[in-house]
Amino acid sequence: MTVKTFIATALTATALTGGAAFAEAHSMNPEVGGAPMLVERNIIENAVNSADHETLVAAVQAAGLVETLSGEGPFTVFAPTDEAFEALPEGTVEDLLKPENKDQLTKVLTCHVVAADAMSEAIRGMIDDDGGAHPVSTVGGCELTATYEGDAIMIEDENGNVANVTIADVKQSNGVIHVIDAVLLPKM
Repeated sequence: MTVKTFIATALTATALTGGAAFAEAHSMNPEVGGAPMLVERNIIENAVNSADHETLVAAVQAAGLVETLSGEGPFTVFAPTDEAFEALPEGTVEDLLKPENKDQLTKVLTCHVVAADAMSEAIRGMIDDDGGAHPVSTVGGCELTATYEGDAIMIEDENGNVANVTIADVKQSNGVIHVIDAVLLPKM
């Protein structure tokens, strides 16, 4: 075997092995919004690729939270889909995105963020430890309540609105995302 053939064989083997490891590492995360969610990317780097989270990404940008959610963390983000935002009363999203409503938008968004890395199994354990309902304090000062039924985790906001976790345990380099089907709102 020539040196050139040896190097080519070694590079091919490395590429194949690395490719298998890459595929295995990324197969652990579900796709969100038609995009792979890569574990080595942070919350923002992954969210911008989800076709189901365009409104959330725009809101995070408008609130000036991109740098925060790109930071070290750890964060658990309950990420409402575009459909969840569309279910709000007409004009709500447009009003929240106005520069003069930045504080209110920031409050709404940070009520979806917990300063911890909480996978669904851990959340269910906390719910069990608390007799069926676990209080969740958010970065925005909201007090949410987590419950579950079977494998389905539900998050209730301070107004009694319930969001269902539709995709759990989307690992990020700085935490985890749980996709939800409703927007959680602070006490009005």
